Amino acid sequence: MHAVAPDEGAGGQHGSPAPRPWPAPTAAPRPVAGPAVAAAPATRVLIVDDEPAMLRALLINLRARAYDVTTAPTGRAALAEAARRPPDAIILDLGLPDVDGVEVIRELRGWSRAPVIVLSGRTGSGDKIGALDAGANDYVTKPFSMEELLARLRAVLRRDESAPHASRVRIGRCVVDLGAHTVTDGTVADGTVADGTGIDGTGLVRLTPTEWRLLEILLRSPGRLVGSRLMLQEVWGPGSENNTNYLRYHMARLRRKLEEYPSRPRHLLTEPGMGYRYRP
Repeated sequence: MHAVAPDEGAGGQHGSPAPRPWPAPTAAPRPVAGPAVAAAPATRVLIVDDEPAMLRALLINLRARAYDVTTAPTGRAALAEAARRPPDAIILDLGLPDVDGVEVIRELRGWSRAPVIVLSGRTGSGDKIGALDAGANDYVTKPFSMEELLARLRAVLRRDESAPHASRVRIGRCVVDLGAHTVTDGTVADGTVADGTGIDGTGLVRLTPTEWRLLEILLRSPGRLVGSRLMLQEVWGPGSENNTNYLRYHMARLRRKLEEYPSRPRHLLTEPGMGYRYRP
Protein backbone atom coordinates (compact mmCIF):
# COMPACT_ATOMS: atom_id res chain seq x y z
CA MET A 1 0.00 0.00 0.00
CA HIS A 2 1.52 3.31 -1.06
CA ALA A 3 1.44 5.82 1.80
CA VAL A 4 2.04 9.18 0.12
CA ALA A 5 0.41 12.44 1.07
CA PRO A 6 0.44 15.70 -0.93
CA ASP A 7 3.36 18.04 -0.25
CA GLU A 8 2.81 20.47 2.58
CA GLY A 9 4.62 23.85 2.45
CA ALA A 10 7.29 24.69 1.30
CA GLY A 11 40.05 21.31 -13.35
CA GLY A 12 42.69 19.92 -13.68
CA GLN A 13 44.26 19.28 -17.11
CA HIS A 14 45.09 16.15 -19.05
CA GLY A 15 48.62 14.75 -19.01
CA SER A 16 50.71 14.61 -22.19
CA PRO A 17 48.55 14.19 -25.31
CA ALA A 18 47.92 10.52 -26.03
CA PRO A 19 48.37 9.07 -29.52
CA ARG A 20 45.36 9.51 -31.80
CA PRO A 21 43.00 8.36 -33.20
CA TRP A 22 40.73 7.15 -30.45
CA PRO A 23 39.56 3.54 -30.61
CA ALA A 24 37.18 2.98 -33.51
CA PRO A 25 33.79 1.43 -32.81
CA THR A 26 33.95 -2.34 -32.75
CA ALA A 27 31.26 -4.69 -33.94
CA ALA A 28 28.69 -5.75 -31.35
CA PRO A 29 28.03 -9.49 -30.96
CA ARG A 30 25.39 -10.81 -33.38
CA PRO A 31 22.19 -11.75 -31.47
CA VAL A 32 21.37 -15.44 -31.19
CA ALA A 33 17.83 -16.56 -31.95
CA GLY A 34 15.91 -17.93 -28.98
CA PRO A 35 12.57 -17.89 -27.20
CA ALA A 36 10.94 -14.50 -26.72
CA VAL A 37 11.39 -13.06 -23.24
CA ALA A 38 10.47 -9.77 -21.60
CA ALA A 39 13.19 -7.18 -22.18
CA ALA A 40 15.13 -6.21 -19.08
CA PRO A 41 15.74 -2.51 -18.41
CA ALA A 42 18.92 -1.35 -20.16
CA THR A 43 21.92 -0.67 -17.95
CA ARG A 44 22.34 3.10 -17.70
CA VAL A 45 25.88 4.47 -18.16
CA LEU A 46 26.91 8.12 -17.79
CA ILE A 47 30.02 9.14 -19.79
CA VAL A 48 31.83 12.29 -18.67
CA ASP A 49 34.50 13.74 -20.98
CA ASP A 50 35.13 17.15 -22.53
CA GLU A 51 36.51 15.77 -25.83
CA PRO A 52 33.74 15.33 -28.44
CA ALA A 53 35.66 12.59 -30.33
CA MET A 54 36.03 10.53 -27.16
CA LEU A 55 32.39 10.99 -26.19
CA ARG A 56 31.25 9.91 -29.65
CA ALA A 57 33.46 6.79 -29.74
CA LEU A 58 32.25 5.66 -26.31
CA LEU A 59 28.64 6.51 -27.10
CA ILE A 60 28.65 4.44 -30.31
CA ASN A 61 30.37 1.44 -28.74
CA LEU A 62 28.17 1.29 -25.63
CA ARG A 63 24.91 1.83 -27.50
CA ALA A 64 25.91 -0.92 -29.92
CA ARG A 65 25.88 -3.22 -26.89
CA ALA A 66 22.43 -2.05 -25.74
CA TYR A 67 23.56 0.23 -22.90
CA ASP A 68 21.38 3.25 -22.13
CA VAL A 69 23.98 6.02 -22.48
CA THR A 70 23.94 9.66 -21.43
CA THR A 71 26.87 12.08 -21.70
CA ALA A 72 28.17 15.19 -19.96
CA PRO A 73 31.06 17.48 -21.04
CA THR A 74 31.73 19.04 -17.60
CA GLY A 75 31.81 18.05 -13.95
CA ARG A 76 28.80 20.14 -12.97
CA ALA A 77 26.77 18.81 -15.89
CA ALA A 78 27.71 15.28 -14.81
CA LEU A 79 26.54 15.83 -11.25
CA ALA A 80 23.27 17.34 -12.47
CA GLU A 81 22.67 14.44 -14.88
CA ALA A 82 23.52 11.83 -12.24
CA ALA A 83 21.02 13.46 -9.90
CA ARG A 84 18.32 13.70 -12.59
CA ARG A 85 18.74 10.13 -13.92
CA PRO A 86 20.81 8.04 -11.48
CA PRO A 87 23.18 5.87 -13.56
CA ASP A 88 24.17 2.25 -12.97
CA ALA A 89 27.79 3.12 -13.78
CA ILE A 90 29.90 6.16 -14.67
CA ILE A 91 32.91 6.49 -16.99
CA LEU A 92 34.73 9.66 -15.96
CA ASP A 93 37.63 11.71 -17.29
CA LEU A 94 39.65 13.62 -14.70
CA GLY A 95 40.70 16.67 -16.74
CA LEU A 96 37.37 18.46 -16.98
CA PRO A 97 37.12 22.19 -17.80
CA ASP A 98 35.22 23.30 -14.69
CA VAL A 99 35.75 20.81 -11.83
CA ASP A 100 38.55 18.28 -11.44
CA GLY A 101 37.31 14.71 -11.86
CA VAL A 102 38.52 13.71 -8.40
CA GLU A 103 36.27 16.35 -6.87
CA VAL A 104 33.37 15.03 -8.95
CA ILE A 105 33.98 11.56 -7.48
CA ARG A 106 34.03 12.96 -3.94
CA GLU A 107 30.73 14.77 -4.47
CA LEU A 108 29.13 11.71 -6.08
CA ARG A 109 30.19 9.50 -3.20
CA GLY A 110 28.24 11.73 -0.84
CA TRP A 111 25.01 10.29 -2.23
CA SER A 112 25.62 7.72 -4.95
CA ARG A 113 26.97 4.16 -4.90
CA ALA A 114 27.17 3.87 -8.70
CA PRO A 115 30.54 2.37 -9.71
CA VAL A 116 32.96 4.85 -11.30
CA ILE A 117 35.60 3.94 -13.88
CA VAL A 118 38.15 6.71 -14.40
CA LEU A 119 39.28 7.03 -18.04
CA SER A 120 42.14 9.51 -18.12
CA GLY A 121 45.35 10.53 -19.81
CA ARG A 122 46.94 10.99 -16.39
CA THR A 123 49.27 8.05 -15.90
CA GLY A 124 51.03 8.92 -12.63
CA SER A 125 50.57 6.65 -9.64
CA GLY A 126 49.60 9.67 -7.52
CA ASP A 127 46.70 10.45 -9.86
CA LYS A 128 45.51 6.85 -9.72
CA ILE A 129 45.76 6.66 -5.93
CA GLY A 130 43.95 9.98 -5.50
CA ALA A 131 41.05 8.91 -7.71
CA LEU A 132 40.73 5.47 -6.10
CA ASP A 133 40.91 6.93 -2.58
CA ALA A 134 38.18 9.44 -3.52
CA GLY A 135 35.87 6.54 -4.38
CA ALA A 136 36.60 5.40 -7.94
CA ASN A 137 36.20 1.66 -8.55
CA ASP A 138 38.68 1.30 -11.42
CA TYR A 139 41.20 3.35 -13.41
CA VAL A 140 41.98 3.03 -17.14
CA THR A 141 44.61 5.17 -18.86
CA LYS A 142 44.40 6.62 -22.37
CA PRO A 143 45.10 5.36 -25.02
CA PHE A 144 43.14 2.23 -24.20
CA SER A 145 41.58 -0.90 -25.64
CA MET A 146 37.82 -0.57 -26.08
CA GLU A 147 37.34 -4.27 -25.37
CA GLU A 148 39.29 -3.97 -22.11
CA LEU A 149 37.22 -0.96 -21.03
CA LEU A 150 34.00 -2.85 -21.76
CA ALA A 151 35.26 -5.85 -19.79
CA ARG A 152 36.08 -3.60 -16.82
CA LEU A 153 32.61 -2.04 -17.07
CA ARG A 154 30.99 -5.48 -16.92
CA ALA A 155 33.19 -6.35 -13.92
CA VAL A 156 32.25 -3.30 -11.82
CA LEU A 157 28.57 -3.84 -12.64
CA ARG A 158 28.80 -7.45 -11.44
CA ARG A 159 30.45 -6.36 -8.19
CA ASP A 160 27.76 -3.73 -7.63
CA GLU A 161 24.98 -6.32 -8.18
CA SER A 162 26.55 -8.65 -5.61
CA ALA A 163 26.61 -5.96 -2.89
CA PRO A 164 23.79 -6.33 -0.35
CA HIS A 165 21.01 -3.71 -0.49
CA ALA A 166 18.74 -3.58 2.54
CA SER A 167 15.10 -3.08 1.57
CA ARG A 168 13.81 -2.73 5.15
CA VAL A 169 15.38 -0.23 7.55
CA ARG A 170 14.45 0.62 11.12
CA ILE A 171 14.59 4.25 12.22
CA GLY A 172 13.65 4.61 15.87
CA ARG A 173 10.20 3.10 16.31
CA CYS A 174 9.53 3.04 12.54
CA VAL A 175 10.24 0.44 9.87
CA VAL A 176 10.90 1.79 6.37
CA ASP A 177 10.19 -0.69 3.59
CA LEU A 178 11.81 0.71 0.45
CA GLY A 179 10.42 -2.06 -1.74
CA ALA A 180 6.80 -1.59 -0.65
CA HIS A 181 7.28 2.20 -0.31
CA THR A 182 5.76 2.24 3.16
CA VAL A 183 6.72 3.36 6.66
CA THR A 184 5.11 1.58 9.59
CA ASP A 185 5.09 2.78 13.17
CA GLY A 186 6.02 -0.23 15.27
CA THR A 187 4.30 0.96 18.42
CA VAL A 188 0.96 1.24 16.62
CA ALA A 189 1.48 -2.13 14.94
CA ASP A 190 2.09 -3.62 18.40
CA GLY A 191 -1.23 -2.25 19.60
CA THR A 192 0.07 0.57 21.82
CA VAL A 193 -0.62 4.27 21.55
CA ALA A 194 1.49 6.50 19.31
CA ASP A 195 1.19 10.25 18.95
CA GLY A 196 3.75 10.92 16.18
CA THR A 197 2.89 13.47 13.51
CA GLY A 198 1.58 11.91 10.27
CA ILE A 199 0.58 8.50 11.70
CA ASP A 200 -2.83 7.19 10.76
CA GLY A 201 -4.96 4.65 12.61
CA THR A 202 -3.42 1.67 10.78
CA GLY A 203 0.12 2.42 11.88
CA LEU A 204 1.23 3.73 8.47
CA VAL A 205 3.33 6.89 8.60
CA ARG A 206 2.31 9.21 5.80
CA LEU A 207 5.23 10.83 3.95
CA THR A 208 4.96 13.38 1.16
CA PRO A 209 6.72 12.68 -2.17
CA THR A 210 9.45 15.17 -1.26
CA GLU A 211 10.03 13.51 2.12
CA TRP A 212 10.24 10.11 0.43
CA ARG A 213 12.89 11.31 -2.02
CA LEU A 214 15.01 12.86 0.73
CA LEU A 215 14.72 9.74 2.87
CA GLU A 216 15.69 7.44 -0.02
CA ILE A 217 18.76 9.55 -0.82
CA LEU A 218 19.99 9.20 2.77
CA LEU A 219 19.12 5.51 3.17
CA ARG A 220 21.00 4.45 0.04
CA SER A 221 24.25 5.88 1.49
CA PRO A 222 24.26 4.62 5.11
CA GLY A 223 26.86 6.26 7.29
CA ARG A 224 27.99 8.65 4.55
CA LEU A 225 27.73 12.42 4.48
CA VAL A 226 25.33 13.57 1.77
CA GLY A 227 26.02 17.17 0.75
CA SER A 228 23.19 19.70 0.97
CA ARG A 229 23.85 20.95 -2.57
CA LEU A 230 23.52 17.48 -4.03
CA MET A 231 20.32 16.75 -2.09
CA LEU A 232 18.78 20.00 -3.29
CA GLN A 233 19.85 19.33 -6.85
CA GLU A 234 18.49 15.79 -6.88
CA VAL A 235 15.11 16.67 -5.35
CA TRP A 236 14.44 20.19 -6.66
CA GLY A 237 16.69 20.24 -9.74
CA PRO A 238 19.58 22.43 -10.96
CA GLY A 239 19.54 26.00 -9.71
CA SER A 240 18.17 25.11 -6.26
CA GLU A 241 21.55 24.52 -4.60
CA ASN A 242 21.31 27.60 -2.34
CA ASN A 243 17.77 26.97 -1.05
CA THR A 244 18.91 25.28 2.15
CA ASN A 245 15.73 26.38 3.92
CA TYR A 246 13.87 23.75 1.84
CA LEU A 247 16.07 21.03 3.32
CA ARG A 248 15.77 22.29 6.89
CA TYR A 249 11.98 22.37 6.65
CA HIS A 250 11.53 18.88 5.19
CA MET A 251 14.25 17.25 7.30
CA ALA A 252 12.61 18.64 10.44
CA ARG A 253 9.32 17.08 9.32
CA LEU A 254 10.99 13.73 8.64
CA ARG A 255 12.50 13.71 12.14
CA ARG A 256 9.12 14.49 13.72
CA LYS A 257 7.57 11.56 11.87
CA LEU A 258 10.37 8.99 12.23
CA GLU A 259 12.70 9.76 15.13
CA GLU A 260 11.69 8.78 18.66
CA TYR A 261 13.12 12.04 20.01
CA PRO A 262 13.13 14.53 17.10
CA SER A 263 15.07 17.19 19.02
CA ARG A 264 17.82 14.63 19.71
CA PRO A 265 17.87 12.55 16.51
CA ARG A 266 19.83 9.30 16.47
CA HIS A 267 19.49 8.40 12.79
CA LEU A 268 18.78 11.45 10.60
CA LEU A 269 21.71 13.67 11.52
CA THR A 270 22.67 17.19 10.47
CA GLU A 271 26.31 17.96 9.67
CA PRO A 272 26.33 21.78 10.10
CA GLY A 273 27.44 23.63 6.99
CA MET A 274 27.87 20.40 5.00
CA GLY A 275 24.76 18.24 4.74
CA TYR A 276 23.01 15.26 6.32
CA ARG A 277 23.83 11.71 7.27
CA TYR A 278 21.79 8.57 7.95
CA ARG A 279 23.26 6.63 10.86
CA PRO A 280 21.92 3.05 11.04
